Amino acid sequence: MRALLVRGMAAGVAAGVLAFVVAYLVGEPQLQRGIDFAEGTDPEVVPAPVSRNVQATLGLLTGTVLVSVAMGGLFALVFAYAYGRVSSAGARATSAVLAALAFLAVSLVPFTKYPPNPPGIGGADTIEARSLLFIAMIAVTVIALIAASRIRRQCLNRLGPWNASIVAAAVFVVLVAIAQAILPSAEAAPATFPAEVLYDFRIASLAVGGTIWLAIGLGFGALADGVLRDR
Repeated sequence: MRALLVRGMAAGVAAGVLAFVVAYLVGEPQLQRGIDFAEGTDPEVVPAPVSRNVQATLGLLTGTVLVSVAMGGLFALVFAYAYGRVSSAGARATSAVLAALAFLAVSLVPFTKYPPNPPGIGGADTIEARSLLFIAMIAVTVIALIAASRIRRQCLNRLGPWNASIVAAAVFVVLVAIAQAILPSAEAAPATFPAEVLYDFRIASLAVGGTIWLAIGLGFGALADGVLRDR
């Protein structure tokens, strides 16, 4: 377990560095455009205590690495539980599938309900409420994935792998759809906010999440495969 945890965190470091590169090249220009819009529409905006240069470089690198290391550690724990129990696939395949499911649960599905917004959309007084709603959507997605996985296992012998997977996918979609219908809608962007900036910022945010999970899935799979082969 310790060896896998260390390798998960190591994969997280690499994923964080790669995510920083993507965020800096693709996301930062859109973030700055959002800040420019917010400052242009609200003359009373309080300057940040940290300069934008520090935020866009050292601050961004620190944030992406710390988040990715934490994700890598949690990923290693989930892998340790799933490996050899959920399926008979090898370490690399198991890691890749788990990373794809993690991207689905943490990034893609919550994105469809609560896509991230650049500065200029949403007030500071609603940040906490918006964050809680996003976390709630992640929790719902994880629960839906667990429920779908259990249903697939229960239907496996009776329906076969293909039909059991279809039933599980349908259950997952229904549970997520019900949750999204119940939860409040996302805050709308001002009519004057540039649509291109909003679109590009959201795509960049999704690309950063995809980079993290792709790097963790492939990197941890390679590292874990070596450990498990040795043992």
